[in-house]
Amino acid sequence: MEENLNCIYRVINFMEKNYDQPVSVKELEEISNYSYRNIQRIFKYSCGETIGAFQQRLKVENAYKRILYTQENLTTIAIEVGFANIASFSKAFKQHFGISPKAARLGKELLLCEDEIVPLTSDVLLEPEIVFIKPMQVYYQSVKTYYNNDEIEVLWENFMQNDFPGSGTEYFGIIADEPLIKMEINCRYDACSSTQSANKKLPSKTIFGGKYARFTHTGSYETIDETYTKIYSRWIFNSGLEFSHSPIIEKYEKHIEQEDNQEEQLTYILLPLK
Repeated sequence: MEENLNCIYRVINFMEKNYDQPVSVKELEEISNYSYRNIQRIFKYSCGETIGAFQQRLKVENAYKRILYTQENLTTIAIEVGFANIASFSKAFKQHFGISPKAARLGKELLLCEDEIVPLTSDVLLEPEIVFIKPMQVYYQSVKTYYNNDEIEVLWENFMQNDFPGSGTEYFGIIADEPLIKMEINCRYDACSSTQSANKKLPSKTIFGGKYARFTHTGSYETIDETYTKIYSRWIFNSGLEFSHSPIIEKYEKHIEQEDNQEEQLTYILLPLK
């Protein structure tokens, strides 16, 4: 566990030294020894923020030190900490501290910076099933968003307006992370059905085909992040398995409409393995 946590500390140290520079996916993979998809999620669920959010915070906090202790003009500070221009710097600074860089300089206010980031691991070690799943054709609609966004719920509302058979139809969500270092974990999310719609011809593609670690999440979709936290801040360190670059797939095994019975809901989270 200690050795695996070191991968996160290596990323933290690298970002602290290079916060003002563009950071590539290849660099993150080489430093952490994990794929981009996995190190982004490990960092998010262990540290409470994405790598992109951490870098943004380092930029504005280092800029604030320069505002307080140097006579450099704000445009120079913005460029030196890695912003493209004064406008993007001012926006990020105000979002983080609640006041503009100009107001911070004029008032010499002692703004609160966040504590040093410390990775945390989950106390719960999940035990997934290792399953082999044959390729399957699905029919889908997509949205580009970040995971757990309301846009995914809207996508499903629209998707379910299609005419699918009442029995024998299986539903899946495919989460294909975008390889960009951003404030949120961006993804292309596909709402999928195992059968074609009777009233609209949906595009199709093949999913699965290989080995997966299958985790079980019971309860509301609103709490599914808790299961991901257990996966990416504990299980992944102990598994000793090699992960594929294929997307994560959620299988909605049992959907419950009534809010009072959400604890009966059942979702499988399938992580692809090599």
